Amino acid sequence: MTADTQTLLPPQGAQLLIIDPQNDFVSPHGSLSVAGAKEDASRLARFMESARDQLSSIIISLDSHQRVDISHPLWFVDDQGRSPDPFTVITSEALRARRWSARGGRQERTLHYLEELERRGRYPHVIWPEHCLIGSEGHGVYPLIQEQALAWAARHADHGGQVRFISKGESPWTEHFSAVEAEVPDDSDPHTLPNHDLIAQLLLTEVVYVAGWARSHCVGNTVRDLIRYGGATLAKRLVLLSDTMSDVPGFEEVGEAFTREVLARGVRVQDCAQALSVS
Repeated sequence: MTADTQTLLPPQGAQLLIIDPQNDFVSPHGSLSVAGAKEDASRLARFMESARDQLSSIIISLDSHQRVDISHPLWFVDDQGRSPDPFTVITSEALRARRWSARGGRQERTLHYLEELERRGRYPHVIWPEHCLIGSEGHGVYPLIQEQALAWAARHADHGGQVRFISKGESPWTEHFSAVEAEVPDDSDPHTLPNHDLIAQLLLTEVVYVAGWARSHCVGNTVRDLIRYGGATLAKRLVLLSDTMSDVPGFEEVGEAFTREVLARGVRVQDCAQALSVS
């Protein structure tokens, strides 16, 4: 084991950031199930149990959508009044040509969003299956992860014991992959703007473990934004638990490119066994 991957049992005060550990992503029956996520979650649950005494905080982001959302089929129609199938890519050019139109007088603002999204260059605009609808079973935390989060809270009841939940995605006007900020922030909606409180909290400890789904999208954009706002200081404190995150099928190379990118920025990548190993 190299010095770069070796670590003691998670140091007192390490934090765990779990991105979107929700039924719609983790359960094989979820509406946007990520292949491999169920097995990832089992490994993460064992890590949480083993590291329970060492973790000073657990932070969980929750993807949270309405049914009518810019990333869901009902937002758009073609010239026959049909909504797009899931995984359709919609571009600003397609909207200008009226191959697709936004329902309900939303055309102009939607076009502006797509143009800005394309300018930023992270992803094309993909229509997803309806997922993580607020209040639905799919929105809930996957039971194995919820059980371990509650056990951690009980263990730390004398010192707070509050799992911090961060809701993201409530704005129907923008995708919100990252737990830090929306894909296209809206100055009129503070929920889409950079979450500087999260950055400040993560900077309080020397180690921040990151897990969740999917590496190619929500984990990837979260970590990029953590580095953007927390700089090299935070980058060097981040440890990706590599066997607790999988990619949206078809986006595996996006996930691999993300890992290479953040390794070059100073982020460590370890599997759960490495993270728990004793020198």
